[in-house]
Amino acid sequence: MKRVSILSMHTSPLAQPGIGDGGGMNVYVRELVSALAHAGLDCTTYTRAWRPGLPQVVGVEPNHRVVHIEAGDYDLPKNDLVSVVDSFADGVRDHIAASGGTDVLHGNYWLSGIAGHRLKHELDLPLVMTFHTFARVKAQGGDPEPISRENAESSIIGCTDAICVSCTEEERQFRSLYGAPAGSIEIVAPGVEHAFFAPGERRGARHALRLANDAPVMLFVGRIQPLKGLDVAVETLARLADRRARLLVVGGASGNEGESEFQRIRSLIEAHGLADRVDFVEPQAHHILSTYYRAADVVIVPSRSESFGLVALEAAACGVPVVASGVGGLITIVDDGVTGHLVADRSPDVFAQHIDRILANPIEAAVMGARAAEKARRYTWNFAAARLRRVYADVTSRDRVVCR
Repeated sequence: MKRVSILSMHTSPLAQPGIGDGGGMNVYVRELVSALAHAGLDCTTYTRAWRPGLPQVVGVEPNHRVVHIEAGDYDLPKNDLVSVVDSFADGVRDHIAASGGTDVLHGNYWLSGIAGHRLKHELDLPLVMTFHTFARVKAQGGDPEPISRENAESSIIGCTDAICVSCTEEERQFRSLYGAPAGSIEIVAPGVEHAFFAPGERRGARHALRLANDAPVMLFVGRIQPLKGLDVAVETLARLADRRARLLVVGGASGNEGESEFQRIRSLIEAHGLADRVDFVEPQAHHILSTYYRAADVVIVPSRSESFGLVALEAAACGVPVVASGVGGLITIVDDGVTGHLVADRSPDVFAQHIDRILANPIEAAVMGARAAEKARRYTWNFAAARLRRVYADVTSRDRVVCR
């Protein structure tokens, strides 16, 4: 049985998405590793202990465990985590040695990549990377990262045996910004758990959530931070023709700018006189989100950048039209004018035009949602795991990339 060590240093797959730094990556790591375990791989996910009293090892299911590594203060801000990467890597190395070794390292996010890069050399192992976001891509969207992160990513890319991207658009962005890597580029599209995320009856979903049936609902799901564009959703609501329409926000403040962004959003809502038309809901357990999607007339995803966009995929799987920024993986998920709409410049006016049409034409919206659900069925975690198994087989059977 092939043994895989997954590195997810800055956020745990066991943490609640939508809280702190927990988001789509938590879901990605948890669901993908579960599918790998079901396919017969022995998987250990290493994450930093984020609070005291956590057990060192959590058995999630057969062949699937999470190991908490003590590295720095529990409440260390995300921007300071780079200072404890070496401590994290030490803990991972020691656990791997004590548990009989591993066959491949798979890092998630650049912080895990720094640890993975070091461990690749110390343990003579192949390194696979899923970056989830890239500094240069974020900078293009208006969210510049420190030069230290960009330099670290370049170093990791130069020594990685296989880089996983979510779609052809992310591959195009990568090649345009970083050139051809020494290792391979592999497209491993995320999936969706169709047992939870599937079309359902809107009236029943609204009854479960105690939402009125006489007002259209525009849904935003995500962490409250500038990158996710909640301000655009509020501006869009202010421009909708139907003054009964409500904005439902599911998520919490995230990152260093989270609290200030939340207060800015509150001020924006007040300035537009929308206080009685915007509802904030605390982050929900992942499987519960399906009820929120089904309750919505439309889901808005106005992000500045997205490597993939799990929210858009999950909403589509529930048969709900998505109106999203025309960036990153959202271009792959949303077929413009067919399953939803793409907005090239994140203009609230354009978002509002598309959403007005969806709300005014329920039959057309239902057809759009049905097409979205049909397309979403192509994306499964089992297929993603199968692709990744082939990547692991490839990197363990050929010469390692030499660090450059």
